Amino acid sequence: MEFTSSSSSSSSFSKSGPQFIYDVFINSWGEEICRKLVSHLHSLLLQAQVKTLIKEENLQEGIDLEEHMRAIAASKIAIIVFSKSYTESTCCLLQLENIIECHETFGQIILPIFYEIDPLDVRDQKDDLGKALEEAAHKSYSGEQLEHALSRWSRALTTAAGISGWDVRDFRHDAELVEKVVFRVLELLDYKDLSITQFPVGLDSRMEMVIGGIENHCRKVCMIGIWGMGGSGKTTIAKAIYNRIYRQFIGKSFIENIREVWDRVDKRHVDLQENFLYGILKPKLEVESVGMGSTMFENGLSRKKLLIVLHDVIEFGQLENLCGNREWFGQGTLIIITTRDVYLLNRLKVDYVYQMDHMNENESLELFSWHAFREAKPRKDFNELARNIVAHCGGLPLVLEVLGSILCNKTIKEWESLSLKAEVIPTNKIQENLRLSFDGLYNVTEQDLFLDICCFFIGKERGYVTEILNGCGLYADIGITVLIERGLIKFERNNKLSMHPLLRDMGREIIHQSWPNEPGKRSRLWFQNDVEHVLEENTGTEAIQGLSLKLHSTSRDSFKAHAFKKMKRLRLLQLDYVQLIGDYGYFSKQLRWISWQGFPSKYIPNNFHMENVIAINLKHSHLQLVWKQPQVLKWLKFLNLSHSKFLRETPDFSGLPSLEKLILKDCPSLCKVHQSIGDLQNLVLINLKDCTSLSNLPIEVYKLKSLRTLILSGCFKINSTSF
Repeated sequence: MEFTSSSSSSSSFSKSGPQFIYDVFINSWGEEICRKLVSHLHSLLLQAQVKTLIKEENLQEGIDLEEHMRAIAASKIAIIVFSKSYTESTCCLLQLENIIECHETFGQIILPIFYEIDPLDVRDQKDDLGKALEEAAHKSYSGEQLEHALSRWSRALTTAAGISGWDVRDFRHDAELVEKVVFRVLELLDYKDLSITQFPVGLDSRMEMVIGGIENHCRKVCMIGIWGMGGSGKTTIAKAIYNRIYRQFIGKSFIENIREVWDRVDKRHVDLQENFLYGILKPKLEVESVGMGSTMFENGLSRKKLLIVLHDVIEFGQLENLCGNREWFGQGTLIIITTRDVYLLNRLKVDYVYQMDHMNENESLELFSWHAFREAKPRKDFNELARNIVAHCGGLPLVLEVLGSILCNKTIKEWESLSLKAEVIPTNKIQENLRLSFDGLYNVTEQDLFLDICCFFIGKERGYVTEILNGCGLYADIGITVLIERGLIKFERNNKLSMHPLLRDMGREIIHQSWPNEPGKRSRLWFQNDVEHVLEENTGTEAIQGLSLKLHSTSRDSFKAHAFKKMKRLRLLQLDYVQLIGDYGYFSKQLRWISWQGFPSKYIPNNFHMENVIAINLKHSHLQLVWKQPQVLKWLKFLNLSHSKFLRETPDFSGLPSLEKLILKDCPSLCKVHQSIGDLQNLVLINLKDCTSLSNLPIEVYKLKSLRTLILSGCFKINSTSF
């Protein structure tokens, strides 16, 4: 593999796989079609900045076919416009033959359009289309060559006609069809750069070193590792390389935060495989087993030149099931893996490992200065203080960014205070150094907000978290903005909350160190062994404000409800797949968030104190009814009972005036929605996807003036007359 080294130009391969010059090649025939459809399609693609090859010579015979064959092989997508006169053109048929070869060789994407012709006619080549095909062959060939040409062209036509595309007869006019095609092209290309650091100090030189390592380890499929401790810049360099070269690949997938995804999906390899396949193939595919996922990789990806980034890998099984066999991928594929554990890379036998080095003194000072002063050098009156703080950051980019953000616009006295703290912290204790960012928060409320997030809400949607923590009196609207400004949290794609693992670990260590040997006296519990110890030994105290225990869905572990009796200040509760025995009345009346996947009871007991709850998540529950009697939960905004296989009806909503989002996906036994749903003046979302037993909705749904989204896909018994 070989890349151009100039940072101003796109990288390209010269030794492995096809070299892409164009995004789209359009194969068509017929002056009228080109004037009416193809010219419009070409124009919109150019407006969308899609590199498209279509030449006036396409309208004529006798052009330089070799030039077109090279262009086809240098295109990621081929759009074929079939018409009644298509097989009259030897040129088109030769191009089609080449397109099919590229499709079968390196996975070129084919998008067929059937213009006033039935796809079956193209497939079978009967009647006028077949006659025109034979006439075109007779013009150029005779004898055995004639038979071979007819056989090749017939096969190419049949193959192309069997690929999903568009029939112009399904659209009101050509413009509607063209918009659909352009949208699909843009979806497949997905040309969106990943967001990287605002101040890329020292990034180019390190990126060139990694690219040089790739060039020197040319193989059919190249695997490289980027190894380093948390906060050393692995993510930034992986994203920068991705942005530089992704346009040179026919498919791409950046699987971000595998560590976090792994924790959230019950450590299921198939979920990672599904995410991986979706990133490349786009349609959401269901993977039923690891073996099935491997087969889908081999069948769907083995001819494609791909760019794959696996970010923050923590277990070899993750690598084994995502890229364990190089034969799964096509010629020229590049796989980049970031991890803190070099053993994983060695075991996988990657071609090259780049070890992240810490920033030198000058780079550290410049990066720190950009965040603290918004310029490349410290201000003169802060120069000595800045150098003193930088010296204790160990050249770790994350620490420099966080401390610089904390000190931005601060007084010299505040700088001196932080500098004195920094001097007593050895440079090898990076986690303790990051503690300074926590101590620098304005008040206890902001600190509580940070600790709640790092223990319970990473990966959750911003609005959801904000409402819950506002309900806890933490002023999350303002506080979350402060945490973002301090560089302590971020919001990634889909507005999901994220936090660097180093900062997360720092926050959790602060809680752990408050009572290192007595977990029952800590403010928050999330580590499984600690939670199980507290529940089994009944050592919980009023100090506990949040508790999370996530067991596997097959777990049969049970605990006594009495263990929660002393946790009077418990606000946040997560008990995924936990069996609880006893009186639910022991739960705190201060609960604001209840997440209990696999809730074991047939209904929620009336004495389960929920009067202050903001969000209830009981996915995969065993509920048949939600409550036996209507409940008054005046603060409840989110209710998610998805995948509750036995749930027969919704609750009475008359006591839930604040409800905003009702999510009941995949509740196959649900057959009744209570008419009081019409009284919910704040409801913006109802999701009833795949509620296959539901045959109608109450007429009161029409009263919902605030409703913005109603999802009924998969509710096959409901039709427009059911309302």
